Amino acid sequence: MIPKSVCVYCGSRPGRDAAYSDAAEALGTAIASENWRLVYGAGDVGLMGIVARAAQAAGGETFGVIPTHLLTREVGKTDLTHLVVTETMHERKKVMVMNADAIVVLPGGAGSLDEFFEVLTWRQLGLHDKPIVLLDSEGFWGPLKALLHHVVDEEFADRSLLDYVQSAETAQGAVEILRRALC
Repeated sequence: MIPKSVCVYCGSRPGRDAAYSDAAEALGTAIASENWRLVYGAGDVGLMGIVARAAQAAGGETFGVIPTHLLTREVGKTDLTHLVVTETMHERKKVMVMNADAIVVLPGGAGSLDEFFEVLTWRQLGLHDKPIVLLDSEGFWGPLKALLHHVVDEEFADRSLLDYVQSAETAQGAVEILRRALC
């Protein structure tokens, strides 16, 4: 049986609050403990490195995808179960989503927002039906959730948009959502 795979989008920096690193570590460990495969951006820096090292330490499979131009900047992690090097960011995002059954978004910057909005848009357009979970550590995603409600309230999207995104305050909460969705 092929294990389920969880794509994790997250920062290439650790962020200001240690709780973000704690959440990344807990999520990586939990993904491995569930016998799910981690799919992520293949970096060994910031939250990316933390989530991958935690999954590896817990005996989990890791599938990393990184574009050539970020191998040095994001310190491409070469000790993964599977590593894919792409030419472009577009290819990276496509390969990550194609190899995942669900998406979890940890705190992050513009790249994480780009990835989130792309999979949300694809879901809205019916290009996939994978669960999308915001790991809202320390309320990090509160402004984003408010923005999504604003977009719906201003009638730029149907209310169904809000159903495509679930939120959890902890890694364990995210895993509970994923268990229900992936079983």
